[in-house]
Amino acid sequence: MSRLVMKFGGTSVADLERIRRVARLVNAEVAAGHQVAVVVSAMAGKTNELVAWTDGSGAAAQGLDPSDDEYDVVVASGEQVTAGLLAMTLRNSGTPARSWMGWQIPIIADDAHGRARIDDVEPEKLIAAMDSGQVAVIAGFQGVTRDGRIATLGRGGSDTSAVAIAAAVKAVRCDIYTDVDGVYTTDPRIESKARRLAKISYEEMLEMASLGAKVLQTRSVELAMAQNVPVRVLSSFVEPGEAPNLDGSGQGTIVCDEDEIMEKRIVSGVAFSRDEAKISLFGLPDHPGVSSSIFGALADANVNVDMIVQSHARTADTANMEFTVGKRDAARAVEIVRAAQSTIGFDDVAVNDEVSKVSVIGVGMRSHTGVAKTMFAALAEKGVNIQVISTSEIKISVLIDAAYTELAVRALHAAYGLDQL
Repeated sequence: MSRLVMKFGGTSVADLERIRRVARLVNAEVAAGHQVAVVVSAMAGKTNELVAWTDGSGAAAQGLDPSDDEYDVVVASGEQVTAGLLAMTLRNSGTPARSWMGWQIPIIADDAHGRARIDDVEPEKLIAAMDSGQVAVIAGFQGVTRDGRIATLGRGGSDTSAVAIAAAVKAVRCDIYTDVDGVYTTDPRIESKARRLAKISYEEMLEMASLGAKVLQTRSVELAMAQNVPVRVLSSFVEPGEAPNLDGSGQGTIVCDEDEIMEKRIVSGVAFSRDEAKISLFGLPDHPGVSSSIFGALADANVNVDMIVQSHARTADTANMEFTVGKRDAARAVEIVRAAQSTIGFDDVAVNDEVSKVSVIGVGMRSHTGVAKTMFAALAEKGVNIQVISTSEIKISVLIDAAYTELAVRALHAAYGLDQL
């Protein structure tokens, strides 16, 4: 008998009627002979409400550290409510079930409260419960530190919880139920011709998640790839009997190893992110150590930097530099850079948060030429100016004016024939 992990996000458990639908989906898998563990998120909107309550408690007085550990106690309670409600619903339908908190399994996490990482999962009790025929309903998003404190895994952390549990219990796969029926070539709300992919490689999904696609949390994909856990993305707004097979037929997208995909597309998708701000530095001294000083200070402040480009300035021995950060980090990044201005000796700094990043992703780029040429030609034909370019082995990203985001996405989707998949 195979073990299966199912994960349901906030919209899938938003109210009691949706929780009852989830119970029907779980019961169908039990009837099919699976030993099931279910990971649940908080009901839609609940985590935001809990975060607002913690904000309302006030800021720490000067000289005192923030109460991040107590913040985690509060925001982790949303998943606890959902786990209990689903376990009750399953029991009321005649299915043996029990709720599990992160500390009861336990899911061991580090002490970076609010953004903790999973160190280990000790699955023995969980496996024993599943082997006895009991459905394990697990509160996602939470673990426990080695000194016994609740630690949350950051936004979207229930995806990571589910993959970690699947790896620990050696599940045949991890099904991520959400409000979309799979991974698409791009956002269907922007391009009506977007196509659902039957399969996508871990690497492609990782790039798409990190570049703005909201289907899966980046860390969950990293973990699935590291542990070789097949992940299936599908809609929770279905009834039993409509679910697809593991081979990718029917609804849903399988995220798997590249070798399991028979025909590798040159480009699998177009992703975009509007959460971008461009920082420009002018008149930087052009000598070793300058970049280290700038990005070291940003790293120390936990500001994540993405695209970076440097060019020679008109004045001898000086350079200009541009890099991108998230919009929320833009003001802090400028403040950090300005604080170092007298030490580094650059002329000026400017910020532009009216930009978007648009990317094309595909494992086929490794073995095909002309991908960049097609991208740049398609954008030029639509009059879209490129400000910054960055590449990796399976992706090309460009920074453009935010006003052209949707036009660029549609142009690239057509240019690579993604509407013909």
